[in-house]
Amino acid sequence: MSRLSPRIAVVIVYTAAMCMNGLDSTIVNPALLTIARDFGEPVSAANTVEIAFLVALAVALPVAGWLGDRYGTKRVFLGALAVFTAASAACGLAQNLQTLVLARVVQGLAGGLLTPVGMTLLFRAFPPHERMKLSKVLIVPTALMPALGPPLGGFLTEHLSWHWLFFVNVPIGAAAVLLGVLGVREHVEGTEGGFDRRGFLLATPALGLLTYALGFGPSHGWTSPAIAVSALLGLALLVAACAHLLRAATPLLDLGLLGDKVFGSATVLALVTSAGLMGVLFAFPLLYQAALGASALDAGLSVFPEALGLMLASQAVDRLLPKLGPRLLAAPALVLATAVFAALAVPGVAENAWAVRALMFCVGLVLGTAVLTVQIAGFADIAPPVMGQAMGLFTIVRTLGGALGIAATAAVIGASGGSGTHDAAPGPYRAAILTTAGLVALGTLFALRLPKDAPAPPPFDDEPPARSEEGAPAAA
Repeated sequence: MSRLSPRIAVVIVYTAAMCMNGLDSTIVNPALLTIARDFGEPVSAANTVEIAFLVALAVALPVAGWLGDRYGTKRVFLGALAVFTAASAACGLAQNLQTLVLARVVQGLAGGLLTPVGMTLLFRAFPPHERMKLSKVLIVPTALMPALGPPLGGFLTEHLSWHWLFFVNVPIGAAAVLLGVLGVREHVEGTEGGFDRRGFLLATPALGLLTYALGFGPSHGWTSPAIAVSALLGLALLVAACAHLLRAATPLLDLGLLGDKVFGSATVLALVTSAGLMGVLFAFPLLYQAALGASALDAGLSVFPEALGLMLASQAVDRLLPKLGPRLLAAPALVLATAVFAALAVPGVAENAWAVRALMFCVGLVLGTAVLTVQIAGFADIAPPVMGQAMGLFTIVRTLGGALGIAATAAVIGASGGSGTHDAAPGPYRAAILTTAGLVALGTLFALRLPKDAPAPPPFDDEPPARSEEGAPAAA
């Protein structure tokens, strides 16, 4: 174990942890009806299992970068991974809905730290010119696992039990923590000044309230008191948080990073591509059920070819990005993704199983190419001292983008008269998918702001070594 390269250890531990986190964002959806029935609760109450996870995840995001810089990326990441694993076991052992929701909250809080701190750990281990080779790693947790969640969740629920949706995390998480303790190198960047309490007290509830409103708004109604108050208060707190963070000497989140042309464009692109992807993954299975009367498992499996496209996208980016550069790779990919999304809404497509499979494969291929290109290009010029801040900000925007995409498609379906039943008219679901196509098309404008050339290697391979807790270079 001691001979394992620290960089290889980082890749293995990061991939394992992010696969767990990515799966848990979607794997529970097909099992909500079964969970509600087992606990004798209405389906509306069971939905709290998923929303609790997403809200808790959003609440933890603002402080993730600061914690990693202050206490060390290895310590915070592995601590969050251990808590996530223990919470997964608690979810699987839950005997009532209240215990399950509480365990999901703990799981979400830990998951909110895992994503930005894990990406920071990974990007600090590899300089910009080497990150193109990470495309095969990045695609798995960021896009592949959420796509695999629904079919895997349906399979486990149908053939084992919903408890295994959470138990599968335990051996993987335990092994990853052990490997991380033995093989990953610590990096403590340090923080200037004290903790930004005002930024924390403004940004944290803002993200939690907005995620709650976006999650429950489509089902409970945007004008219901709880949703309306949460949305308005969340927006007000978000505006106040942004105003404070722009003025603070040592902000919890450095919004000034968005002023960088490349990073700012990449962050906006992360928002619209995440919104488009999560929106189509939400709306198309509903269209598939409405058009064909398919089961939830069949509908989940209908998106599986997208995962195969994503795997091929990781190979394409590794080879094409050095030759074409970010702009010439991302912009055409987004144009093609817009066309593919629109094709999914063409009347008659959902009735043809092979057309569905081909188009979902293309969704994974072209949108995955754009997502990976944006993620690599956006951080090429980010200096190591602010990597944690940049990664935290990027993750928050991407997470909110996914929630916005689901909320937007659900709102379009509701406004167009979609009922969610097998005999429902497919029109509202096609309108929702066209909405996701519009979101992806918007991203093309920002892709043109990406740099023309791929990151070049430095003249000397003198990447600054990570500092140990005492400030000295850490041993490899």
